[in-house]
Amino acid sequence: MKKLMKGNEAIAEAAVRGGCRAFFGYPITPQNEIPEYLSKRLPEVGGCFIQAESEVAAINMVYGAAGSGARAMTSSSSPGISLKQEGISYICGAELPCVIVNMVRGGPGLGGIQPAQSDYFQAVKGGGHGDYHMLVYGPNTVQEAVDIMYDAFDKADKYRLPVMILGDGMIGQIMEAVELPEMKDPATFPKKEWATDGTGVGTSRRIINSLYIEPDVLEKVNHRLFDRYKELEENELRYEEYLVEDAEIVIVAYGTVARISKSAANALREKGIKAGLLRPVTLYPFPAKAIAKVAAEANVKKFVAVELSMGQMIEDVKLAVNGAKPVEFYGRTGGNVMTPEDIVEFVEKEVK
Repeated sequence: MKKLMKGNEAIAEAAVRGGCRAFFGYPITPQNEIPEYLSKRLPEVGGCFIQAESEVAAINMVYGAAGSGARAMTSSSSPGISLKQEGISYICGAELPCVIVNMVRGGPGLGGIQPAQSDYFQAVKGGGHGDYHMLVYGPNTVQEAVDIMYDAFDKADKYRLPVMILGDGMIGQIMEAVELPEMKDPATFPKKEWATDGTGVGTSRRIINSLYIEPDVLEKVNHRLFDRYKELEENELRYEEYLVEDAEIVIVAYGTVARISKSAANALREKGIKAGLLRPVTLYPFPAKAIAKVAAEANVKKFVAVELSMGQMIEDVKLAVNGAKPVEFYGRTGGNVMTPEDIVEFVEKEVK
């Protein structure tokens, strides 16, 4: 049975049903409903909720809980995620599973509390120090966010890395009807032989660490991590194609902007312009091969990257297209959100 829920609260409930039993965070708009909801919900299932003294403290609490084997998560919004970057790099270096939600707000600096997508670089390029990546999703509906969150802890455990859900103020604050999944039983989760949970004392020493002084040893660690990222590309890559088969104009957009772009594609079709949409669901790994395949089609004339930023994802689109076709950009910033009519007007004037 479907239930009408606000995006942030639905994501929080999906986390609990997906096995989350530890949350550490700090308030910042527009994601505050996530910690607010979990502060009540987690104790009901025997979980732990802590409002940390800062974002820095919160991400390091996640490190400790994840290291002990707990399914742990944090959530924040843009400046708060920036404060967590050192801890995220440490978590990636220590190969620990966790889930991170970023409901992006406008920037740079304190910016504003309205929706934005200007944290794309930070999410998919590794916002902290060193060579690392996370499995990053950009859901476009509350239901998709629920479904992704429900399985996010399984993915994190499987690949021993953080999973990030990159949303924005729109998907966090809108209310939509969602079908909530069944509660997973933590007793059925695979045992983590590497976790520092007190077991194995006297037989083997478990160490969680990201410090490797010997260059050759650290190089092997980096290669191991990137072998894992190749597995992500092989097994976890997700994208959606809409009206792409005969499209002359291909819009590339993710998250809530993809919903707007889909409406724009329909409106353009009504005007006789063959438009389609390619929507990355995983932002890392990015569907570069899918875009390259579309770019090779003779009917495709141009790509249009549509984002709530000054242009970040467009760089990955250009790399994927590799000069085969022109790539144009349309974006809004400052918390302004484009309408389908805005995209239609841009395509008619600048791209057709």
